[in-house]
Amino acid sequence: MNNENNPTGFNEVGVPIPDTANSSETAEYLKDIPDYDDNFTIEMIIQKILTDDKQYDLSKIITAYEFAAKAHEGQKRSSGQAYIIHPLAVAYILLELGMDTDTICAALLHDVVEDTPATLDDLKKRFGQDVAMLVDGVTKLGKMPIFSREEMQAENIRKILLAMSQDIRVMIIKLCDRLHNMRTLKYRPIEKQRATALETMNIYAPIAHRLGIQAIKEELQDLSFHYLDPYAYSEIEHILENKKEEREAFIESIKKRIVQRFNAEEFIEPPQVDGRVKSIYSIYRKVFLNHKSIDEIYDKYAVRIIVTTVAECYNALGLIHDMFRPLPNRFKDYISTPKANMYQSLHTTVLGKEGIPFEVQIRTWDMHETAEYGIAAHWKYKEGIQGRDKMEQRLAWVRQVIEAQQTSDDVEEIVRIIKTDLAPEDIVVMTPKGMSVALPIDSTVIDFAYRIHSQIGHKTVGAKVEGKIVPLDYKLQTGQICEIITSKDPAKGPNRAWLNIVQTNEARSKIRSWFKKERREENIVEGKAELEHEFKKNHIYLNEAEYSDFLCDDFKRHNCETLDDFYASIGYGGIPLSKIIPRLKDKYQAMHKEDSEPAAIPLVQPKITGKGSIVLDKIDDVVVKFAQCCNPLPGDDIVGFITRGHGISVHTVNCTNYKAVLQRNDPEELARWCDIQWSENSNSQLQTSFEVTAVDRVGLVYDISAVLLEARVPIVHSASRILKNGNAMFESTIVISSTEQLKNLFEKLRRIKGVITVERSSI
Repeated sequence: MNNENNPTGFNEVGVPIPDTANSSETAEYLKDIPDYDDNFTIEMIIQKILTDDKQYDLSKIITAYEFAAKAHEGQKRSSGQAYIIHPLAVAYILLELGMDTDTICAALLHDVVEDTPATLDDLKKRFGQDVAMLVDGVTKLGKMPIFSREEMQAENIRKILLAMSQDIRVMIIKLCDRLHNMRTLKYRPIEKQRATALETMNIYAPIAHRLGIQAIKEELQDLSFHYLDPYAYSEIEHILENKKEEREAFIESIKKRIVQRFNAEEFIEPPQVDGRVKSIYSIYRKVFLNHKSIDEIYDKYAVRIIVTTVAECYNALGLIHDMFRPLPNRFKDYISTPKANMYQSLHTTVLGKEGIPFEVQIRTWDMHETAEYGIAAHWKYKEGIQGRDKMEQRLAWVRQVIEAQQTSDDVEEIVRIIKTDLAPEDIVVMTPKGMSVALPIDSTVIDFAYRIHSQIGHKTVGAKVEGKIVPLDYKLQTGQICEIITSKDPAKGPNRAWLNIVQTNEARSKIRSWFKKERREENIVEGKAELEHEFKKNHIYLNEAEYSDFLCDDFKRHNCETLDDFYASIGYGGIPLSKIIPRLKDKYQAMHKEDSEPAAIPLVQPKITGKGSIVLDKIDDVVVKFAQCCNPLPGDDIVGFITRGHGISVHTVNCTNYKAVLQRNDPEELARWCDIQWSENSNSQLQTSFEVTAVDRVGLVYDISAVLLEARVPIVHSASRILKNGNAMFESTIVISSTEQLKNLFEKLRRIKGVITVERSSI
């Protein structure tokens, strides 16, 4: 498998985004998505209930079905089937999870308020408060005119989480609803397929993971992956299919050896031994995102051993290590240190006599039920437990997500929180007293401090990891022991710069809250200065008296009543200016469109060359500036654009902006472009930028810098970073006199060991 043949980009959390999502070729790949049995009937529901050990109110469920069938009468799904099949399918999935009568009724009725004339009051009268509350929790908000599509998505997620914090069944219904929608997504338009799959991967799969519902999480990920990158999905599926018989024979032989050995040992009950292959999306993440071949994935084959007691788990581990050679640093004890979603199991990777590594998972039956069904296996309605119990602890993250979004004053923050803080990968760091703390990957010591307690975070002045002092932006690793050093000064608080260091939204939320409460006046000053700076930078010129009217829509979006509230929210980081400035800039330009007609530009009669071009140094009365979108240099073929009141802007003929004008072929736009050329003896010194992509290695930046110094070109700026594919990117802005000089420089850079490409870029 080869990354170069994979047309996929990634968003900020590594979710694949195909460049060719709308192509007919992609559509061909998507035809391979299997057909699910969609012919669900009320008879199937009744049969499932009658064969289940759990007690259900069958008459109430049948009444709910009849109500829903009548309400949805005449409605069709995209597949052409009667709409009632969808709520029946959701109800059936919930029955498989063992949910109660009211949950099944709510599943059958979950779309009637949104898609039919039925109201919540109707449901409350017919089916009771609980069913009406569950249906309301999963019902989307009506369209709100001030919100964009992304903001509406965030508000709907927020509504579901708020309802979920009161009753976990809301989210379990929503996950089953999304699962069935994903199973039948092939009938939707391709654009809708991708948007739904991306939302599922970013939001619903992480929530299913945090709730511990493994089966739903993996199916949501695999289905989303199939739509987001059908090429890679098909390639992995093909590789697995080619080795199917070999794989099955290997797993069966391992299971047989384990069963024979365990039969000779004393267990309360004979252990159950199962085999499995890692999900396609899990393999993809390790192959494409961690740059490994399939042969390097040690846990793509796994054997699961289920025993009766915790003591038998550790006995079984000893037997496995006696039978097979354990691989170093591949043992994880999630029994003594459960994951954040309460998952418990022993994981060890061992090597069989065939030389093939495989993972062994060892757990009790209770742990297995939790691993498969997560919170649905232990929720208080199912067990008849009332009051505060472990359920409250397991849902603490829901409150943290909601509180973090509230401190930001940005409705879309809730989506970013779910994508980052609920990611499947966690690290476990220990305190000096032996307490384990679970955090997302790449968390810093400040995140660790705030996870322990808000006041410890606020008073942090330093940290020790494994007994050594580390900087506050140090990224922790699993198994490390971290000690936080705090200040004794009661007035000590966080630093604003920490907002750019912390990785968890929990820490970011607590820092914002501190500044919001303790530094309002300072926030107002900071926020006003930041806003005015951005206005100036984006050519937005307003009197201060005009600010309130100009920002009125944003007041509503961010729940601000006054201009000072708005400034304060910017100051403590609750409103990210990077998100609102583009919209404000468009609004300002629309408001001042009539006032921005071009002023008469005083062009003197230029001297014309044989090509009919204006010579740059022969223009006496006009400002000439060089466009940063293409960074023209002496020697480039150039063209001029007559701006509105700001002289002539010089572009290269290959500039994307110029090409776009040519493509539109608008006579009015074309009239503002003119032929220009460099003077014969041009000695301009101009800035230009370039990027070097190379294989990452020690000394790479030194070698590039040495070439620049040898060429004696002034360096305005330089930076380097590691790319997701493991290569390195070096970026620099330099001052140079011609394309010829730049060409010579690029030739020298390309000769450096490991350099892949050298290209010009925009400043």
